[in-house]
Amino acid sequence: MATTEKVSELFTYKMKKEIIPKKSFGQNFLKNPGVIKKIVSSGEVKKGDLVLEIGPGKGALTKELLLNGATVFAIEKDIQMKEVLEETFSKEIKSKKLNLIFSDFLLEDISKIIPKGKEFKVIANIPYYITGAIIEKTLSEKTKPSLAVFLIQKEVAERILARNKKESILSLSVKVFGNPKIIMTVSRNSFFPAPKVDSAVLKISDIKNNFNKNFEKNFFALVKNGFAHKRKFVLKNIEGGLDLESAQKFKESLNLKGNERAEDLALSDWVSGAENI
Repeated sequence: MATTEKVSELFTYKMKKEIIPKKSFGQNFLKNPGVIKKIVSSGEVKKGDLVLEIGPGKGALTKELLLNGATVFAIEKDIQMKEVLEETFSKEIKSKKLNLIFSDFLLEDISKIIPKGKEFKVIANIPYYITGAIIEKTLSEKTKPSLAVFLIQKEVAERILARNKKESILSLSVKVFGNPKIIMTVSRNSFFPAPKVDSAVLKISDIKNNFNKNFEKNFFALVKNGFAHKRKFVLKNIEGGLDLESAQKFKESLNLKGNERAEDLALSDWVSGAENI
């Protein structure tokens, strides 16, 4: 069996000689075998696991997932990858260890891809320009993973963790579903072609799959309206987007003074508000 390093070298060679990465798809192929191994180990991938991979590209991460014993469902939007993926993984495709879906992940119904009732994980190197949309869809779908590992722009990962103590729609949308953690930072030189910024491996664990629909509706209505206008106080935003009664209940449940901004409220504040309006 070829080593991961040799496989990575082969993929890198093919990338340069055969495949021209498309800017329109935000393609930056991961070529660092150490980072690939770290992503898979962070996902705690073991024999028998079901893994949904978004954007396999030429299959460097796919290969490592398979080597760890996972059954992989890989969704690839770029049809130019079809030939190389089918050639590289012909045996795994035949044995159903790898299931390729050539489609746009954002348009897919996860419940129609993953076998009903089966636990699964999401592991992916995703395009910078649709990071928010992919994470939001992954966590808000009816069929949710137990764990997710994303390779994303470092700045976005830090914003999700709100290391500056300033929350955002994205950070709250992730934290209400699970526990985010930055596993490692990744140099831009680990990709082909190299992007202009560094990346980070973000792990989201303990993903909740049993939300009350009414709570979920209230939570996102509050958050999206609360952040509607950054320069306005959060209560003014909510009054403008919802109704005075909801705003008053929100204010009373948190004992707000009226001069707070949305970014300064913690996740627990938004949860309490959603439970009381």
